[in-house]
Amino acid sequence: MSPSNAPLPPYTLPPTTRLGRVRLQVSDLARSLAFYGDLLGFTVLEREAHRAALGVGEEVLLELVERPGARPVPKRGRLGLYHVAAVLPGREALGRALRHLERARISFGAADHGVSEALYLSDPDGLGLELYADRPRDTWRWSAGELQMTTAPLAAESLRRAAGAAAWSGMPAGTAIGHLHLQVGDLERAAAFYEGLLGLTTTVRSYPGARFLAAGGYHHHLGLNTWAAGATPAADDEARLLEWCLVLPRAADVAALSERLARAGVAHRRAGPAGVQVDDPWGTTLRLLSEVR
Repeated sequence: MSPSNAPLPPYTLPPTTRLGRVRLQVSDLARSLAFYGDLLGFTVLEREAHRAALGVGEEVLLELVERPGARPVPKRGRLGLYHVAAVLPGREALGRALRHLERARISFGAADHGVSEALYLSDPDGLGLELYADRPRDTWRWSAGELQMTTAPLAAESLRRAAGAAAWSGMPAGTAIGHLHLQVGDLERAAAFYEGLLGLTTTVRSYPGARFLAAGGYHHHLGLNTWAAGATPAADDEARLLEWCLVLPRAADVAALSERLARAGVAHRRAGPAGVQVDDPWGTTLRLLSEVR
C-alpha cells in the first residue's frame, strides 16, 4: 500500500493489550543465567549455545542472546533500554524479593510510585531491571485526566512484614512483563510514534523529562524519558535491548496496525505468520503479535 496524504484517524490499542517477551543482548550467557536464573529465579525454558529463554511457568518473559565480549552499558546510558520491569503478583511476593536481595547483598534501589512499589537493579552488563508490585487500581488517583504517579521513599519495613515467614523461592506464578522504559531523543517525537501512530494512551505527561503510556487504563506499559540527553543509540557490539513485544488480542488487530503503518509510510516488516516488526525513531525494535494466531 502506498502512503496516503490524508491524516490518519485516531486509534487506540485494545484494552487487553499486554507486553510479551523481551530480547536482550548480553556479553556472557552463563553469567547472565546465574543472575536471572540462579539469583532471581526465572526458569530456564530453552537453552542453546548462545541463547536462552527464561520465564515463569510455561511463558517466556526474557530471551537472552549472547554476543561474546559485548561492551557493558556506559554509565551515562544509551538511547534504547532504560529498564525492563517484571510485575509480581502482590506485596507479599515483592517483600520476599526485597529480603532475598538484602540477604544476597545485591545492590538495588527502591521507590514508592503511588500506583506501585518497586525495586531497581542492574544485570551484569548494566541493563536495568525493575521488580514491582501494583497497588489496587481503585487506589490510583487521577486528576484532570492524568494519573498521579510519584517517586517517594519505599516503606521497606512494611514490605518486609508483608512477606510473612515464607522465603523467596523464585519468581512466583503470575509474574509477567509489566512495562518497559525507554530512553529516547525527544518526547514529542516519541509520543507521536507510540501514541499518535501505534495507539498507546498517555497517562502521565507532567513527570519531569518523562512520559508514561498504556493501554486499557493501566498506569503504564511504556515509559519514555530524555534523561540521557545527548546519548546515542546502543551500538551493535554493546549490551542492549534487541526487541520488545506488544501482544494484541487478535490477528486482525495486528493486521489493522500493519495497514496503519503502511498508510503512514512507516517501514515495517513481517515477523512470523501473523507478526509485524517496526523500529521507533531511534532504532528500537518493537514486535506486534496476537494472542490468537
